[in-house]
Amino acid sequence: MNDRLRVLTGIATGAIIASSLFPTAAQAQTASLTSLQPRTESGRQIYDAGQFSRFNPRTALDMVRQVPGFTIDTGDSDERGLGQADENVLINGARISGKNNDAFTFLGRISAANVVRIEIVDGATLSISGLSGQVLNLVTNVNETSGPSGNFKWDPRWRRSGSNWFSGEASVSSKLGKGDFTLSIENDAARNGVEGPEQVTDRFGNLLFERDEVARYSQDRPKLSAAYTIASAGGSVFNANAAYQLFRKRETVATDRTQAGQPDIFELYSSSENEWNAEFSADYEFSLGTGRLKLIGLQRLEHSPVSDFFGQTFFDGVTPAKSSRFDPVTDEGESILRAEYGWKTAGGTDWGVSVEGAYNFLDNQAALAVLDAQGIFQPVALTNANSKVTEYRGEIIGSYGRPLTDNLNLQATLGGEYSKISQSGAKGESRSFIRPKGSVSLAWRPEPGLDVSLKVERSVGQLNFFDFVESVDVSQNSGNAGNPGLVPPQSWRAELETTQKLGPWGSLTVNLYGEKISDIVDSIPITATTEARGNLDSATSYGVEMVTSILFDPIGWTGAKLDIEGEVRKSALRDPLTGIHRRISDDKIFTYEASLRHDIPGSNWAWGAGVEESRYSDFLRLDQITRFRTAAPYSWIFVEHKDVLGLTVQANLGNLFGRAENFTRTAFGDLLGQPGDLDRGFIRGRRNGPIAFVEDRSRQFGLIYRLTVSGSF
Repeated sequence: MNDRLRVLTGIATGAIIASSLFPTAAQAQTASLTSLQPRTESGRQIYDAGQFSRFNPRTALDMVRQVPGFTIDTGDSDERGLGQADENVLINGARISGKNNDAFTFLGRISAANVVRIEIVDGATLSISGLSGQVLNLVTNVNETSGPSGNFKWDPRWRRSGSNWFSGEASVSSKLGKGDFTLSIENDAARNGVEGPEQVTDRFGNLLFERDEVARYSQDRPKLSAAYTIASAGGSVFNANAAYQLFRKRETVATDRTQAGQPDIFELYSSSENEWNAEFSADYEFSLGTGRLKLIGLQRLEHSPVSDFFGQTFFDGVTPAKSSRFDPVTDEGESILRAEYGWKTAGGTDWGVSVEGAYNFLDNQAALAVLDAQGIFQPVALTNANSKVTEYRGEIIGSYGRPLTDNLNLQATLGGEYSKISQSGAKGESRSFIRPKGSVSLAWRPEPGLDVSLKVERSVGQLNFFDFVESVDVSQNSGNAGNPGLVPPQSWRAELETTQKLGPWGSLTVNLYGEKISDIVDSIPITATTEARGNLDSATSYGVEMVTSILFDPIGWTGAKLDIEGEVRKSALRDPLTGIHRRISDDKIFTYEASLRHDIPGSNWAWGAGVEESRYSDFLRLDQITRFRTAAPYSWIFVEHKDVLGLTVQANLGNLFGRAENFTRTAFGDLLGQPGDLDRGFIRGRRNGPIAFVEDRSRQFGLIYRLTVSGSF
């Protein structure tokens, strides 16, 4: 798409949006949009499927995204095993089956035609251990559907660095015997790129050299998934899920480097990954005695070969080329068996017990090589790169829940886990741990439309097994030595969430939280010149989250809705070098997103706009500080038609404010007077010492054009 066509497209989009702001008198007279105000039944906020007809939804996900004041929370991505429920979406009152399926994926496979209603309820009032705060339960009639149904979406994007034609997804659901079968295919594709200048200065701000950089990134993540569900007349339910995915990534950074009095240098960084992963899970739930027993099994495998290269070519015709490469190959796996048994006693009391066993492993083999003066790559010995890390873990949790009054519910869990972590190789060792776990949750409804929940939880975090093994960053000539002595972090976390329904105006949710973390993972010294990820004594984190939806129907702007969500966080730990308290490395400082959508009454048109921004603290190693900032928030406008030959078509124009990516790296140590090879021409130091040099760059990526075509059958 050339620049002139892009400009014309932008002008046309603006004209359509402007005209949509002022519907014709005929359209205004025929406006009959259904209200998004829920009704209340037994403490649940209920939205019937027909209330979302104004959006012409294709999938359940399209409907859930329009629920006022609700945001999908997929839980902790580092959750150990399957564990208790922490994702705030249920399907027909049950957790989403499988670990590879998150709420976004699962909801995107359910046709809107199969949705009966959406319920919002406080998780602590449910008989599902681990849930608290606002939880969405999607009620479907999928078992009543006799014929096949499906959804598809094509999501191409264009930017000046390249075109992405291959992003999309499709799914089909149908009866298979007495059960329901879903087959889906998707590709999370990306074709991105940025370019811009970089300046490198010494500790006094004197220019050492300049770079002109062009970065390109591409990925394809094709994935084939299948799911099968069958329920018996007696209430037994069987679920099976299988998925196979490829991940192909290519990244390059090409740099022209110039410096007064020195030869020009061409630098090239490239990285590739060719991964496959597969997962199979199944669960069976049935009545047993006075309760119900659920048995769950999961197996996941992953194979990831990676190749990183960095090279320098000198244009003086004398200096030999310099380059290095790092080639790790990693195999990962996870096996889980879990049993959950729950029963009820008098007074509406819920009891439960869960037992889980898991085996995780990471098997890493890696090679580092450096180009010699004869142009031959010579191997460099690595101490802790070829190693296998394993963990055997067992967990038992008991749960108890009951109503204390008509508007106050209690849910509590108590248990613990045993784990044994072992590592092979030159620095291998084996250790075992016993850790307590549990939580207490209260759900209070002091008046209709107001929900308050409080949760206090003791949890054990999941370690990143890559932190155990040695790795090298060839582009920055740095690395992690690997640390066999890592222990899982533990935390106490408290959350107070309040949701106020605003009647016809929408909804507001505010969540206050605080966390005390023991054995937090951060960079620590291994020797006088090396570092690795290790445990620090403690850290604290606290913040506030806000989610609100404002409906403008009461003031006569029918069909308009403003969604706002944001978070502000503060954290602290004692730095292992300076002894001074600072933020957790690369920790969230704030995020926000505001989006406006207007569905034009009496028409198939909708338009909208949005803005989002986030900021994180500096990423700290012992020898350098990296800071990433954006020059402006990301913003967008869109126009949508809900019936183009039976399809929904949306055109989106992004990065209206010209957002750029600004990056600063401060390296510490002493220069050795070798400007032609700066990263290898200084003695590395620590952050509490003198600055060696500072890299400061700004990269632009221009406007982003996006087209989304979705349909159902």
